[in-house]
Formats: sequence, C-alpha cells, structure tokens
Amino acid sequence: MITILNDEQRQLKDSAQEFLANKAPVAALRKLRDDNSADGFDRALWQEVVEMGWTTAIFPEEHGGLPDFGYKGLGAIFELAGRNLSALPLLSSVVLGGGAIMAAGSAEQQAAFLPAIIASEALFTLAVDENPRHHPLQIDTKAEKVGDAYQISGSKVLVQDGHVATHFIVAARTSGENSANPMKAMAGISLFIVDAKAAGVSVTRTKMLDSRNAAKISFANTPATLLGQADAGFMALNTALDQGRIMIAAELLGICKEALDRTIAYMKERQQFGAIIGSFQALQHRVARLFVDLQLAEGSVAMALAALDAKDKQAAILASLAKQQTSDLAEKMLNEATQLHGGIGVTDELDIGLFLKRARVLSQLLGDGTFHRDRYAMMRGI
Repeated sequence: MITILNDEQRQLKDSAQEFLANKAPVAALRKLRDDNSADGFDRALWQEVVEMGWTTAIFPEEHGGLPDFGYKGLGAIFELAGRNLSALPLLSSVVLGGGAIMAAGSAEQQAAFLPAIIASEALFTLAVDENPRHHPLQIDTKAEKVGDAYQISGSKVLVQDGHVATHFIVAARTSGENSANPMKAMAGISLFIVDAKAAGVSVTRTKMLDSRNAAKISFANTPATLLGQADAGFMALNTALDQGRIMIAAELLGICKEALDRTIAYMKERQQFGAIIGSFQALQHRVARLFVDLQLAEGSVAMALAALDAKDKQAAILASLAKQQTSDLAEKMLNEATQLHGGIGVTDELDIGLFLKRARVLSQLLGDGTFHRDRYAMMRGI
C-alpha cells in the first residue's frame, strides 16, 4: 500500500529527505554518542527543524499549526528519521506532549502551551510508565488535591528526553487503584502538567542502548496543574500514546527499509566461494521474504497514519496493528541484516549495528509486539 501525499506533504518529505541526509545522518548520531552529548541531540539543528515547520504538522491553525502537513506528513519525516537515525525530540515534545495537550487540555491550556511547543520555547514529554515494560494502566503515582491545587508523588521511568524537558505531562491517580481489571485500573487516572523546575522533582538521566536518552523522574509532593478533567484522563492518554505508537511504527519502517537496502547493496559486492553472495539462491529467498514482510508493514503504517488524519475511530486498532507488525519485522529484519553482513555486521565499525540497537529500543517503546497483539485482540473482541 502506497501512502498518497498531498502537494504540501510531498514538499515536506522532499525537503526533509535532503535535510536529514545532509545534516542529521548516521554519522551525526555517532558523534553525539562519542561526545557523550548532554542533550542527546543538536539544539542548533533542532532550531532549524522548528524553522522549517516540522513541529507545526499536527496542530490546529489557530495555535500556529499547519494542518495541511498532517500526520501523514509527519509520518514521512519519522520514516526518513529512521533511515538516517536522526536524533530529534519530535516524538517526545510534539507527538506525545503536544498530542496529550490536544487530547485533554482546555481551550485555554491549548492556547497557552501548543504555540510554545511549536516554537520550541518549551520541551514537553509524557511521563507514564512506572516499570521498564510498557503498561499504561499500571499507575501508582498519586495526585492529591491540597486546597485549590494538586500535588504529585511517585516516580516514572523511561521518560523520553526527560533529562532536557521543561515540562512533564504526568499520568497519576486522583482516585481508584492499580488493578488487574482494566476497567477499574483506568478509572481515576488524570493528567497533569508539571514544571521540570518545580519543587520535589528529581531527574536521573538514562542513556539507552541506542545512544538516545530517557530519564527516571521522581515527584515528592510536587505542585501540578490538572490537564483537562480529574479522573477522566485515560482516554486522552491513550489517544496521545496511539499517535506516538504510529510515529514509532513509521520510524521502524524507515529503519527496516534502510537496513534492507544496505544489506542488498552489501550482497551485491561481497564475494565468497568465488561468487557474489547475492547470487546464492538461499540468500535471495531470505531477502525476498523480508521484502514481502516489509510491504505488509508499510501498508499497516499507511492505514494508521490515514486514520489519524481522518480522526477515524479505528485509529487505536490500527495503531496496535502497525506497532505490532513493525516491531516484529524490525527484530527479524535487523537480525537478518546483521547475519547477512557476516562477522563485520557485529562490529561498531559498520552502521548496521546502530540500526539494530535503535530498532531494539523502538520495538519495546510504548509496547512491544506481544503487548499490541494482545491489545489488538482485545479491541477486536477476539
């Protein structure tokens, strides 16, 4: 299935392709890693991204957005970021942070925060998980009302770009309790905006396998602003998470495409037993199977992006389908790509190992294949 883009989206994709290849290629990620960059991304480069309008893609025009780009336009950027392993806080601030504010925030809150996200005057991120394995219903962080305000206590892990965020959107319980029953567990979950410099906030940077950054965030009686309505935050949280899952799927798709292209190019050059290894039928069959799986995954990502733009009620189901397919494909694709490169494939000298590490992290982020197979089956009533 081919994603059909409008003129604005095609122009956005073309400009992003050239920009990322020249200014944020794999070599740039290596430099960030080797320099142990405190931010994990190039702030000057990020400002160029802002000026190019990428941060406007999914937001309403009244808040400074350019909705003609839409989710399909932003998805094209994520796919290209996957091909180049470009390190940008697009997922954390624009998709997850901005998505949560759009889904849960009042008109006043949207007017106050969305323009700041678009202009990168603020970096938001979403703080949900309290354990390494993604499970947004397992929330023990508490929010208590003190007078007319709220205070949050608890901790979150694997908060994307949490070490540089200016604000956190935190999922916390205002009532109810953590329960094995999904209906009981989702009741009483609320969303809050917390200033990263607020009293009681503790941030511990976590350097990930893929050389990106997350953080463990602890809150101790930290003042917080309610986002939307109390006890009614889970649906908005799920909406933001699904937007993030679909963008991760698009990035995984780009990683898989690049890994396959690089592997085929290597197989056309590498000689063994007096022949180009790409001429070996057994290896051709392995690559052919990968290509077919890639086409299926691309179709699921295209449908999910289109559903977001259309505000289709099936977006949640399609998000799990796309995330499951791309997570599983990425594991298979990068295993095969590494093996088909031979011994050099496991060395740091070759870029394919960096793609494998990024794929491993993204496959787990916001739910792995098993999580989304179960979620898909539940939503379909299977």
